[in-house]
Amino acid sequence: MTKVYLIRHGKTQWNLESRYQGANGDSPLLKNSYREIELLADSLQSVPFVHAYTSPLKRAQVTAQTLLSHLNQEIPLTIDSRLKEFNLGKMEGMHFEDVAAKWPEVLKNFRHHPDKYDESLVAGESFAAVIARFRAAIEEFCRQYPAGNILIVSHGAALNAAINALIGTPLAHLKDRGGLSNTSTTILTTNDAKTFELEKWNDTSYLHKNKVDPTDTI
Repeated sequence: MTKVYLIRHGKTQWNLESRYQGANGDSPLLKNSYREIELLADSLQSVPFVHAYTSPLKRAQVTAQTLLSHLNQEIPLTIDSRLKEFNLGKMEGMHFEDVAAKWPEVLKNFRHHPDKYDESLVAGESFAAVIARFRAAIEEFCRQYPAGNILIVSHGAALNAAINALIGTPLAHLKDRGGLSNTSTTILTTNDAKTFELEKWNDTSYLHKNKVDPTDTI
């Protein structure tokens, strides 16, 4: 059996400012995010990993590198472009409220109705395209390591879509579980690199937060 640990990157300045980052935008991790990555590492100390993979975007790479530096293991790290965030086209870099004012239907469907999302209106990437590249990557990793634990560091929207699709969630219901928090852990298992079971969803218990900031999950 392969167990896949899927980590959303640490919180960034644009996360805090409620801006879309996407596949082409980026911003630095917040100072406190490095401490949260250490807490994540503490929660994973007993897990032996055979390989780690990360999106090429800096916020994910820095999260992955920081995480691995705090794990007492020698874990190879591979950068894979298939793990990058949605290309959000014209929305990237914009405040959510500005997107809501300019493309209210686009934003509503992206957040709540993936089956109705028309990416062409913002020159972005479709849910189907993101899911296809993610699925190809994760199935490949699991075929390579049919027994072991692998670590993946990526992004909230892409992880949410891909994880739910991998466990068979219909497109219209991909967002039913809600968002993934920064520095969260979600775990999938598979015996054949084709069918996946959800073992854990959006775990942040190790961060010891009494109150979740709304900007942690957007």
